[in-house]
Amino acid sequence: MQRHILSLLMSMVVLSPMAIDIYLASIPQMAFEFNASTGQVQLTIVLFFFAMGLGQIFVGPIADRYGRRPVAIFGLSFYVLGSLAAGLASDIFYLQISRLIQGFAACAISVTIFSTVRDTYSYERSSKIYSYLNGVLGVVPACAPILGSLLASDFGWRSNFLFMFAYGLLVLGLVCRFMPETLKAENRYSSAVAKLYDWPRFLPILKSHYFIFYALCCMVALAAILSYVSYAPLWLIGHLQISKVAFSLLFGLNACAGIFCSFTAPILINRYGNRTLVFIALSCMLGAALLLMVFNSLFNFQGFNAALAFMLPIILLSAGLSFALGPATSMALSQFGDRAGSASALLGFTQMVGASVITFLVQQTDLIAPLAVATVLVIFVLPLWLIMLLPKYSHWNDERSAQP
Repeated sequence: MQRHILSLLMSMVVLSPMAIDIYLASIPQMAFEFNASTGQVQLTIVLFFFAMGLGQIFVGPIADRYGRRPVAIFGLSFYVLGSLAAGLASDIFYLQISRLIQGFAACAISVTIFSTVRDTYSYERSSKIYSYLNGVLGVVPACAPILGSLLASDFGWRSNFLFMFAYGLLVLGLVCRFMPETLKAENRYSSAVAKLYDWPRFLPILKSHYFIFYALCCMVALAAILSYVSYAPLWLIGHLQISKVAFSLLFGLNACAGIFCSFTAPILINRYGNRTLVFIALSCMLGAALLLMVFNSLFNFQGFNAALAFMLPIILLSAGLSFALGPATSMALSQFGDRAGSASALLGFTQMVGASVITFLVQQTDLIAPLAVATVLVIFVLPLWLIMLLPKYSHWNDERSAQP
């Protein structure tokens, strides 16, 4: 039975990153067809993240009250409906609404996946299961843009969303047929409403400088990557005129670098500790910002050389993200063993909603892609990096403060 569950979870975990990465190469074409501004099309990515983050606060308690299976079926059903609606959208507004639906659905799917692992596997085994799932998550950004560009070249951009519709429908059928309920009756919350609106439970978490600091580290790393993802198609394909295939290969190369760093991170944590690796990650991000500004200001690259001048710093940024997320998440949650679910939900909310808001704000400027990403990094990463250097604020981030 556990083998069937793992297979189902692996088939589900690809849905969220697929919904972001598969249609990136088609964004310029979509803007042209809808006669929409670049900001309106970029917003389809931001809205997905925003809805996925906002749902964290609500979906977790519902899954703890009513079980994993109904939430999974609910999420997959709305993912299928949102994908179909996006593929048939006749106006940019309807596409944006469809992406909101997809985002809430992806939230439900994500909560189900990680809750099911917690229900089904022992503590020792679950860490390996999470590694398998994260490995699948890492492969999707490398493969989805290539698949999406091939589909769009032969069948148009709508085929990307129709593919998500078909794949989601397949997974929904498998879940309905094979997925058992993994939440034990004695572990169910007695009142969904009470837990949904038990806001005082979040107050000790929000009062923790330690949680806030490391949650912000996660948020700004995700904001920088989200800014890159939303700008990359318009900059590389729309402005620099590189082909969709070249874009997909560059995007995949960056994803592969992220996968490599993700597998390297545990080794570095064992050797240097969580706090040191977060500092290294922030340094990588600032290095990426510096390279983006230098390449844009001092050199006049054109065509594919300009694309490389954009993507090479982004690889350094992706390394920073891969190094940061694991240890920063662990540190943020370390003081809240008695309310881990609430802390996890608040962390997910902070990461995704905060990253969405930051990305939306930078999209309202006239900055070109390299400077937009660099601006996010300098404004939000630099203060965190400086705080880690100042002994006055050591209690905000010192690894010795991780214990409750």
